Amino acid sequence: MPLVDTHAHLDQDQFDADRAETLDRAHAAGVKKIVVVAVTADSSDAVVQLASDHDMLLAAVGIHPNYTSEAQPGDWDSIVAWVDHPRVVAIGETGLDRFREESPFELQQEYFDRHIRLSQERGKPFIVHMRECAPDIYLMLEEARRRGPLLGVMHSFTGDGPLADACLALGMYISFAGMVTYKKSAELRALAATIPADRILVETDSPYLSPEPLRGKRNEPANVVRTAACIAAERGQTLEDFSAQATANAARLFGFQL
Repeated sequence: MPLVDTHAHLDQDQFDADRAETLDRAHAAGVKKIVVVAVTADSSDAVVQLASDHDMLLAAVGIHPNYTSEAQPGDWDSIVAWVDHPRVVAIGETGLDRFREESPFELQQEYFDRHIRLSQERGKPFIVHMRECAPDIYLMLEEARRRGPLLGVMHSFTGDGPLADACLALGMYISFAGMVTYKKSAELRALAATIPADRILVETDSPYLSPEPLRGKRNEPANVVRTAACIAAERGQTLEDFSAQATANAARLFGFQL
């Protein structure tokens, strides 16, 4: 029962004390690959190093919208330089955030556009963060699609059915994290049951968003099995069948082989 955690922040200091043990637990749970996702230029350096040191890890490089105001001269050039590294399989996490607005929204939009254009130029998928800004995200994706095909994933999706359908129509994948397991998330679970089989992914967003019954504790990649089991049940599939499909989707999107 192979699984891929398509989004984790294992470079963060919450894992400094037990990073190796965290990977061992993931392996024991059946997780074959983990996409380690950056949020800054320094974080991008760190995830590439981690992916170079551990065969089960793959890297995504980029600047999170909430960190765009902290970007220094040369940081974007560093991201561009990393994209062709053999351990880098994606660009991001990028996107927009109106919940925190720790960076000016116009600056977030500028960097989101940069990441999408880089994805279209280099042929590597981009990872979208979206919080309380669905219309803004969709408008930018729609505009980018006019330039050419989109290859990307809506990470930790919590939007509604019409938004999911619109993103799917643009060519995007939809990924679900631990929130889909929460008692209050019945509508999100129902939505997960409608996503086409070849476009659905699972993730942890470690160290955040632990699934039930671990909510409130530090999340880690081994817990992606709990999220996958919840979605499989909602879709009327066995965990084995759903895991095989989600893993095949991840391998196709991120361009790796198990």
